[in-house]
Parts: sequence; C-alpha cells; structure tokens
Amino acid sequence: MRAILNVLLTALVALAPSWAIAGEFQPVGSIRDAAIAALGATAANGQAEASVDSRLRMPACAQPLAATVTGPTSVAVRCADTPGWQLYVPVRVRREADVVVLARAVRGDEPIGPEHLAVQRRELGASDGPVVTDPAALVGKRLRKAMPAGAVLQADDVGGDDALKRGDPVTLVSRAGGMEVRMGGRAMGAGKLGSTISVENTASRRIIRGRVTGPGLVEVNL
Repeated sequence: MRAILNVLLTALVALAPSWAIAGEFQPVGSIRDAAIAALGATAANGQAEASVDSRLRMPACAQPLAATVTGPTSVAVRCADTPGWQLYVPVRVRREADVVVLARAVRGDEPIGPEHLAVQRRELGASDGPVVTDPAALVGKRLRKAMPAGAVLQADDVGGDDALKRGDPVTLVSRAGGMEVRMGGRAMGAGKLGSTISVENTASRRIIRGRVTGPGLVEVNL
C-alpha cells in the first residue's frame, strides 16, 4: 500500500502543471493535521501519525481544509476550491487509557470477583470497541466466553445478569385449562429472563425444558 502511494505521489510531482510549479503549495503539515484532527486525535501529544509524503505538491487552498473519516485508519482530506482536490491519507491512531484487565484467566461460567480484575495503562487500537474502566461494574457478572489473563475487557465481553445460575432451586410452573400447577425443581444451567433452559423436576428426577419468567421461576409444559 505504501509503495503504491509513493508511486502515485511521485507521478503527481512529475506531472504537476506549470501553474502549480510557479504558484503556492498547500503545506504538507496542514494536510497531515487535518487528517489527524478528523479522528479526534492530535499529533502534539503523540496520539496519531499520518502518512503524507513530504514531496507532495498540492495547490494552496483558499478555504479551510475539510476532512472526512473513510475508515478506521483512513481520512479523505479535501480542498473545496474550484478546481479543488482530494487526498486519502492513511492515519495510525495510538490511544492510551487506564482500562480493566483480567488478573488471571476466567471461565465463561465463572462469576467475576474483585480478585479477578486489575487496572492497567494500555495502548488501544483504532478498531477497539468500548472498554471497561470501572472494575466495580463487572463484579458479579459473567464473561460470554473464557478469556486469558491480561485480556482487556470490553463492554461486549460481558453478558447480562443471569436470573438463574446452575444448581439454583426453582419453582416449575405449568398452566393448562385455567389451572396452575407448581412443583420444585433445579436449574441445570444459567439463564437470563426470557431464555429457555433445562431444569430438573426434583420429585420425578425428570429433565425438561422451560422458560425463565422471573427469579427462581421457570414455566414448563407437562
């Protein structure tokens, strides 16, 4: 990609019209700054780097440059003059933040405790999703899947609170013909409100499927 860009920029320089050679050029630094600013970063504190060839010669723009993000690491910088021009600038963003990481490996079905979590300063990629910054927000929750020690936790890594946990005692509710029958049971797996799980009828030891309708309640068809 960089090699292709260099070839294109070399061609632009070689084919520059006489009016451009004799006139003023847009400062390369202003193109770079516009691209970086479009991603909400700054070059001064080392958060981002924009790849703009120093040999680039674009006509000076009378209007402020406009920049539009076209991808996680690409920005279109445009001059709205007539005639104007447009360049696609590769940008590498480096973000650092204090984020919650796993102090040790955690299984997907294991409740998260304070001892599982740590806060560390980490560099985040441009494509990273929303990260978790408050350990207290994760205590008691469960990961959607097992994750290794040191993993940076994102909001999507954590499932919602379960109404039932594996082994919880439950009340099995069956309704038919205007009648309601209740009996004791046991959850065979975790389940959220509205989800379908396997439960055991503690009297008959029969395993059946039912829908979680509330804390400790599972509706079944007998």
